[in-house]
Amino acid sequence: MFVGGHGTPATASGRDRPPTVAYLSQIARAAEDLGFVGALTPTGAWCEDAWLTTAMVSQNSERLKFLVAFRPGFVSPTLAAQMASTFQRQTGGRLLLNVVTGGESHEQRAYGDFLDKDDRYRRTGEFLQVVRELWEGKSVDLEGEHLRVEDARLARVPDPVPEVYFGGSSPIAGEIAARHVDVYLTWGEPPAQVAEKIEWIRELAARHGRTLRFGIRLHVITRDTSAQAWAEAERLLAGFDPQTVASVQAGLARSESEGQRRMLALHGGSRDGLEIHPNLWAGIGLVRGGAGTALVGSHEEVAERIREYAALGIEEFVLSGYPHLEEAYWFGEGVLPRLAAEGLWRHPFLPEPAPSAQVPFAS
Repeated sequence: MFVGGHGTPATASGRDRPPTVAYLSQIARAAEDLGFVGALTPTGAWCEDAWLTTAMVSQNSERLKFLVAFRPGFVSPTLAAQMASTFQRQTGGRLLLNVVTGGESHEQRAYGDFLDKDDRYRRTGEFLQVVRELWEGKSVDLEGEHLRVEDARLARVPDPVPEVYFGGSSPIAGEIAARHVDVYLTWGEPPAQVAEKIEWIRELAARHGRTLRFGIRLHVITRDTSAQAWAEAERLLAGFDPQTVASVQAGLARSESEGQRRMLALHGGSRDGLEIHPNLWAGIGLVRGGAGTALVGSHEEVAERIREYAALGIEEFVLSGYPHLEEAYWFGEGVLPRLAAEGLWRHPFLPEPAPSAQVPFAS
């Protein structure tokens, strides 16, 4: 389980909490105590830089890993490999990388990147090829379509090598995932659609003799009762200004991202019919891009949806809430014990329980 980044809806007071190092460190320490493995930090013009922020927060935590989102077009592959290696040494191996190719050309151009979407994905493939070979201790020469390095090498390779997370719903994104990444991430679509994605990526990866793990990015609203959880979802929905919704939806409709198109199709910009699968609510997508769905329900209902996705092959869940800190406690204290009781989750920072003196028979 991961605590996810990103935010749009405000806290219950109606005010946003600034992402200070102090507050983010509070979330990190809570996540460690509750048993989350790591925390996703986002990338984009609207948020703080993920590398710098996680480097600072890591000094106020002990075991939590950081799934740092970054864009390959903004930094050289050799420098990125070196930064990752340094991060691993300075944090005791707590770095994971979330590679974000960039779905919006206008935002990429603001950073000096003028490639179109498909070329950005091709560059990502070259980037990951260089980075992985450097992490293996190789000297790398590459004269690719978009990147060129000569006699590149690292003085010290990372230990352990960071795992690479990646998402994308277009055909070329699937091909890059199949060739280069460790974990394929999908946004929170209904289970049938997620199953189709998993099968698609598995088949692509098999052609290259590879196997991947799968994760899903979701928000969550979990309470002691279903009525309480849905009341909170309705509270959030009531706070969405119609003009803001219209403006956000108009902007997202121009997105080049296939994943964003799939998110928009789940709600169509309407406030009606937002429960698109039992306990899967598309309301968040009315006011923000990217992951736009939330698991909403009682602790048992949310646990059941986790089981449903896990049965499809989802092994990692990147979850967030509004606000992060309180929702982390609701989920950590309400849902995780139910998953633990069924052997679907174990606290990663606590020792294995001693074996029972009585071993049950299997039938």
